[in-house]
Amino acid sequence: MQVFYSPDISGNSFTLDKNESKHIIRVLRMKKGTPVNLIDGKGNLFKGIISIPDPAGCIIDIESVVHEFEKRNYWLHIAISPLKNTERLDWFIEKAVEIGIDEITPIICRNTEKPGIKYERTRNIIISAMKQSLKAYEPELNPVKDFEEFLAGSHKGKLMIAHCFSDMKRSRIADIYKKGEDAVIMIGPEGDFSREEVARAMSNNFTHIHLGSSRLRTETAGVSACHSIYIVNQ
Repeated sequence: MQVFYSPDISGNSFTLDKNESKHIIRVLRMKKGTPVNLIDGKGNLFKGIISIPDPAGCIIDIESVVHEFEKRNYWLHIAISPLKNTERLDWFIEKAVEIGIDEITPIICRNTEKPGIKYERTRNIIISAMKQSLKAYEPELNPVKDFEEFLAGSHKGKLMIAHCFSDMKRSRIADIYKKGEDAVIMIGPEGDFSREEVARAMSNNFTHIHLGSSRLRTETAGVSACHSIYIVNQ
């Protein structure tokens, strides 16, 4: 199944934007009467057919809608440091969306080498991954926050911070996280969190975790954390 995205689908007939219309008509060469599937990023999967195959504004007649399409029973929020190599963070974003994530917050830590992200570019990666993996919910992409600002926020569920300090007692996600529980996981930069940052997180009810015996890159650690939550919930 291939899906197309538009955030404002309503009514019995809907006109796609120019980009999606051009892709459907010029690239995929779909014709009048071809069935199509649409998502709005709000959990709705629309099923329809092409009524007017215009590459500047393809019109779809909506025949049915599936609400809360494959909605998960938990909320996963990952706070992760931006990376010097932006392609590595892009890779994390893409894979995290494919696996299943609900909220992403870029956080600036003591060892963060790059101060921010390109918001629209990152959101486009999210939308592309959402379509590719047949997700109907668009993950929230929050503005960049510094470490302390993130800690001061209101967070729900199991709070976890992944770090590499082996002299601190750390747990596996599977040992402390319960199926169906909301989760917030903090992933540090290339140089890891500082000891002071780990201590501050602990004082804000975050639990130490590790992601195995291997030392992982930041983006790999983020994907590993997403997959660990996914596996527990199967």
